[in-house]
Amino acid sequence: MTSPAIHASPDDVERAFYQALAAGDAEKISQLWAEDEEIVCVHPTGIRLTDLAPIRNSWRGILANTRLRVQVRVVTQWRGSMLAIHHLNETLFVGKEQNPQSTLYVTHVYTRGPHGWRLACRHASAVDNKRQTLVDAQPHTFH
Repeated sequence: MTSPAIHASPDDVERAFYQALAAGDAEKISQLWAEDEEIVCVHPTGIRLTDLAPIRNSWRGILANTRLRVQVRVVTQWRGSMLAIHHLNETLFVGKEQNPQSTLYVTHVYTRGPHGWRLACRHASAVDNKRQTLVDAQPHTFH
């Protein structure tokens, strides 16, 4: 494995993540994670993985037999001097399928350390459009 690149911004890490995902490169995805035992990845299955080895192995498993194409829409971003949070919508296409397989709500948390910005947490949840439509239709009041 080559040494990880130093990313100057959370956006650079995110761009590298989606490029590696499109290339089916689990090793490059692994290089984007913070060098810390407190990293977390939650796939849409709901399984929470901590530490780099299980996270790397999960991406290897996902990408071993599946080619993913992802359309990303940024919902919101927040960035401080040492921490950034990005909330996204991902539309997943599998193989050469023209119709999307699913849509995910995704949150990425990035930390800034001695080796630049790195991914500390990825949490992906499947969108339930029927339930979301019901929630969005309800009036929102603050108490």
